[in-house]
Amino acid sequence: MQRLCHHPYAHAWATAPSRRQSAVVKRAPATSRRGSTRAARVKRWSGPERAVDAECELIYGFHAAEEALRNPYRSIRRLLVTENALRRLAALPAGVSPQIVTPRDIARLLPADAVHQGVLVEAAPLPWPTLDELAGKRVLIALDQITDPHNVGAILRTAAAFAVAAAIVPIRHSPAMSGVLAKAASGAVEHVPLVAVRNLAEALIDLGERGYLRVGLDSQAASALEDAPLRDPLVLVLGAEGKGLRERVRQCCDLVARIDLPGSIRSLNVSNAAAIALSVVNRRLAPPRADRR
Repeated sequence: MQRLCHHPYAHAWATAPSRRQSAVVKRAPATSRRGSTRAARVKRWSGPERAVDAECELIYGFHAAEEALRNPYRSIRRLLVTENALRRLAALPAGVSPQIVTPRDIARLLPADAVHQGVLVEAAPLPWPTLDELAGKRVLIALDQITDPHNVGAILRTAAAFAVAAAIVPIRHSPAMSGVLAKAASGAVEHVPLVAVRNLAEALIDLGERGYLRVGLDSQAASALEDAPLRDPLVLVLGAEGKGLRERVRQCCDLVARIDLPGSIRSLNVSNAAAIALSVVNRRLAPPRADRR
């Protein structure tokens, strides 16, 4: 998702309405991809008839684009797609008219190394929720200065798989909501909203006052996550590779725990650590089955 504004969060921070108030394209009833109505809406692209809107995001890659098209909160401005990719897409939302292009047409609008898989969606940014809107959510994650978009995208993909309600990130020292991040997330950016905060430590203090257990992850911690006294609501705090959690952020955690590893390597890529930690959290917090005595 190639964000082209001055700052990755500037527009959303200043102007974003609530998620329910975000503008949505008015859509007529959807039709089958093989139906005549859809065929009539498809038009051949004759080149870039206009420049990309600076307030829009570019979402490319098949899964990322497909999830964006399915998201009712997304305002879709334009869909560029090859004939082969169009046949793979599910029924399009009404009001979205695909423009048939060549792979080279899409590549001209993206960075040289972008793997677009024949589909590009131009869409308005999603609104950023606030901490107030997270009340009652069971599990959150907080990312402390994790700047690699591949890592953040992979973390969001895992977070979506484990039904994490949102990811809290600092406005500074976080990657832009780019096409690289969206493709790495494989559509998860449509399901795990980012909450941009000015100060992550202050946000954790706020969450603590709201009853959240704040659990920091550190490979050198004295106690193991498996043995930690977990409860919900919970926010799992992940630090950047190498630097780990900043001291102020660590001080705002109720406990800091490690992932026990049986092998000789004791540290993991942050996205892999997030996957293991969320698996432990999900299992430990799982409600008892009705038939369990």
